Formats: sequence, C-alpha cells, structure tokens
Amino acid sequence: MGAVMIVGGNIQNSTRTITTAIALKTSKGNLPLALALGIMLLGIVLIANLFTVIVRQIAERRYD
Repeated sequence: MGAVMIVGGNIQNSTRTITTAIALKTSKGNLPLALALGIMLLGIVLIANLFTVIVRQIAERRYD
C-alpha cells in the first residue's frame, strides 16, 4: 500500500488516483467499494487498450 500512496499521491480532496482510493478503501475495510473501483480501473484499461489496437490497425492499413 505504501508504494501506491507514494506514486499515486494523496492530497485530500485534491489528488486521489483510483489506485490510491482502492488502497485506502481496502485498509478501511470497505471491500465492496474497493472491488468496484478495481473493476472500474480494469474497464478503463481495457477501453484504452482497445482504442490503441484500433488506432494501430488503422495506421498499419493506411501507411503500409
């Protein structure tokens, strides 16, 4: 948890990344919210990866 807090930052009401929020909610015992945040983070990563794959395929077709 310490590495997440150092990298993600934790200035209250100003900078709280999803990974920091997951670590804080887990340490407070709010596991359902931490799990929901984790699923949301995985969804964001999945969408970003799909977007990257689509852009790469378009670029390969256009410039190949």
